[in-house]
Amino acid sequence: MISFIACLVILIGGFFLYGKVIERVFGPDDRETPATRINDGVDYVPMKPWKIFLIQLLNIAGLGPIYGALSGAMWGPVVFLWITFGTIFAGAVHDFMTGMISMRHDGASVSEITGIYLGNGMKQVMRAFSVILLVMVGTVFAVGPAGLLAMLTPEALTAKIWLVIVLVYYFLATLLPIDKIIGKIYPFFGICLIIMAVGVGGGILLGDYTIPEITLQNLHPSNTPIWPVMFITVACGAISGFHATQSPMMARCITNEKQGHMVFYGAMVAEGVIALVWASAGVAFYESTGGLQEAMAAAGQGGVVYEICQTLLGPVGAVLAMIGVIACPISSGDTAFRSARLTLADWFHIPQKDNKHRLMLTVPLLLIGAFISQLDYTIVWRYFSWSNQTLAMIALWAASMYLYKNGKFYWATVIPATFMSAVSITYFFYAKECLNLGTTIAYPVGLICAAAFLILFLYKTHRKDASKL
Repeated sequence: MISFIACLVILIGGFFLYGKVIERVFGPDDRETPATRINDGVDYVPMKPWKIFLIQLLNIAGLGPIYGALSGAMWGPVVFLWITFGTIFAGAVHDFMTGMISMRHDGASVSEITGIYLGNGMKQVMRAFSVILLVMVGTVFAVGPAGLLAMLTPEALTAKIWLVIVLVYYFLATLLPIDKIIGKIYPFFGICLIIMAVGVGGGILLGDYTIPEITLQNLHPSNTPIWPVMFITVACGAISGFHATQSPMMARCITNEKQGHMVFYGAMVAEGVIALVWASAGVAFYESTGGLQEAMAAAGQGGVVYEICQTLLGPVGAVLAMIGVIACPISSGDTAFRSARLTLADWFHIPQKDNKHRLMLTVPLLLIGAFISQLDYTIVWRYFSWSNQTLAMIALWAASMYLYKNGKFYWATVIPATFMSAVSITYFFYAKECLNLGTTIAYPVGLICAAAFLILFLYKTHRKDASKL
């Protein structure tokens, strides 16, 4: 329990201490933001900071810090370290930089930012990469909740009918101005996500449960290696490239750059706290990683969430659990499609103030999502965690080049970019769904490639410095 409390204190302290360091590195000022300078009443809409924070939290979180943390807990309390330090030094830095750089470029999507700082080739890769990822996320987060809702209404509505209802909601949330649906319901569900985490954390701490202390021992029942699999599995609970697609939405609503510390860095720290709570619940509630694995195999992640909430919080917990496993993924799905629309709009330079222009992008995206929902995309989805962390890696390298070009301390992003390069490349060579070459090859290749990326970055920046002499 001491380890859990220590990690919690470090996470919160990281927001106030290292978060301020990163804020000073970037240097927000009082310039007019896109929300007030452009303000089209659709995507560029000024909103209150507290509301933007809650929307950003739900945008980037959804079920990520719950499911990812529970899966990460299979390795035991060692996952606490990655959630804590990954959030402070990688995830929150990633979210802050992508959001703030987007704000400096009129709310540009991550693919456009990548193009500005890493070249046109990377821009084209990121455009296709991010749109495919977003449509896939949106579709999966429609199918899952539709199936759960059908289980609650077996006599009335089937999964297909619920899927149509969810897709209709997605259509409205993607098409309408951000303050009409997302701006009104997201803060409520964001608060529910926080209440659920506080309740579960309090129930574990005050109940008859033992949170084990941190050990570097691999406690995974299947002996799956910690490196790199745990770092990929936790995903949103520590760092997530999906966040880079979401932050530009709020970059278009912030009215003062100095709000970025709370909105971007703060929302990621809040997600890290939620992930830490659920990881501790996973290792304490089932008493062992083997017990957690059995529960996950028998009831699935949703069933585990429901059992923990209902046991610790009673009927209120059951309601919060249903909100968590149904409303949270839907909230991630609708903003995924909205982000896909904005990415395509930036790509093809299509203004979005006009309803016809928004329809021109929204309808095809939803039709593609509806088509994919009828396919067996399970194998494709297995690539999500890897592609998610690879997107984070690319976004961090783009942020590093931004900091270099603006004469700022770029090591704040270069170090986590190098680390995530090692994680993503090692996993790609190791994982069965990728090259499946085992650790003997994957480990040295991952480290060598990460070192090569670092050397390439330093070479490029050194050459540019030399050319100025």
